Amino acid sequence: MFRQLIVISLLALLTGCAGFTNREAIEGQGDPQLWKAHKAQISTLDAWQINGKVGIRAPKDSGSGTLFWLQRQDYYDIRLSGPLGRGAARLTGRPGAILLEVANQGRYEAESPEALLEEQLGWRLPVSHLLWWVRGLPAPDSKSRVTLSSDSQLARLQQDGWDVEYLSYAEQNGYSLPQRIKLHGENLDVTLVIKDWQPRQLGQ
Repeated sequence: MFRQLIVISLLALLTGCAGFTNREAIEGQGDPQLWKAHKAQISTLDAWQINGKVGIRAPKDSGSGTLFWLQRQDYYDIRLSGPLGRGAARLTGRPGAILLEVANQGRYEAESPEALLEEQLGWRLPVSHLLWWVRGLPAPDSKSRVTLSSDSQLARLQQDGWDVEYLSYAEQNGYSLPQRIKLHGENLDVTLVIKDWQPRQLGQ
């Protein structure tokens, strides 16, 4: 009986691992093994500082502005400023405690950054996925289709109704990181141009 339980447990574990692996469908010119190695390296980055520009096209708000993004493991501080329709906005928080500050409007709190942005700004933006997408990685908690470039990096990502294009990369501290990204979603297009990447690995 004990041996049967061990076998069943192992089968369940292997099935779970296979299911997780199958969440990512790979196509394109790149080498899947090199892509796997690239993912493993980039996934170790759990902190960064980004400076760049963002362009947003939405039914109610369209425009461009500057982007500042500070990430420290599960804490983030994302600031948008410039002519973005509703003025400057700052999104800070960690899982379960999110705060949005909008210039000349006030402070708003919620448990989900997605719900908060949609409620206050009208943007259906997958912030939780962006934590992965900005590094050139698919989010691990849902199915994705990835198209690899000849350099075995992410050229295109399709996940949860979003189509993400990676137009260029830059080398920083030994890491190859996205420099220009285009995101196409339902009634929302976002262009990110990252001018300065400061990646860090804080560890556990």
